[in-house]
Amino acid sequence: MEKFNELIKIVKKLRAPGGCDWDREQTHKSLIPYLLEETHEVIESIEDNDYDALKEELGDLMLHVIFQVDLASDKNKFFIDDVLDGINRKLVNRHLHIFSKDKNHKKESWEKTKKKEKKRDSVLDGVPKSLPALLQSRRIQEKAASVGFDWDNNKKVLDKVDEEILELKEAIIKNDGIDEELGDVLFSLVNLSRHLDIEPESSLKKSTIKFIKRFKEIEKEVDIEKLTLDELDEIWNRNKQKNNLKK
Repeated sequence: MEKFNELIKIVKKLRAPGGCDWDREQTHKSLIPYLLEETHEVIESIEDNDYDALKEELGDLMLHVIFQVDLASDKNKFFIDDVLDGINRKLVNRHLHIFSKDKNHKKESWEKTKKKEKKRDSVLDGVPKSLPALLQSRRIQEKAASVGFDWDNNKKVLDKVDEEILELKEAIIKNDGIDEELGDVLFSLVNLSRHLDIEPESSLKKSTIKFIKRFKEIEKEVDIEKLTLDELDEIWNRNKQKNNLKK
């Protein structure tokens, strides 16, 4: 708590008269791009399994939390104690089967408890519309699964993927409803990734990086624009086989 309070004091001093001009100019909205950047840097350090970077990036992210709270406290909207009290009560209320002295409380799914607490019409409510589409679809699927709306084995999920791909092929032949059917294929693939316990965003990113690496290898080898697609495909497959042998 001593270090935490020190951070609060530092932020207040930076934003006080005579402090840092840049910090004094910031608003809740102006900080959004930096908050997003810091969040992605935290994610990157986790994906890289880099604990030194994670330690630093979590500190940067915590700075943004304190900064946002300090901006709100200037307007007497809320204070850091309100934020901490809110999350403490939320965690306890959503785990009454653990924290309550009354052991008659039954364990409920997190999403079902949130629905009651926030008086929502559906357990699917509450997913930010601004989330990237892959993450948004995964969160919707997780919420539905939390109340039992889910396949019980991977084969059924794979069958659904095959079904959606078939419907996409039919839409392409008919030249009608292609956009919707492509979306259904992507949604079913996200569902498959969830069942396989693989993050679709991370998986897609790895494949993109792999494509970039292999494409650059071809660029070093030949002048791409002077070759036919069949010739390039042959080089691509040869390099792919060579890289697979290295593994």
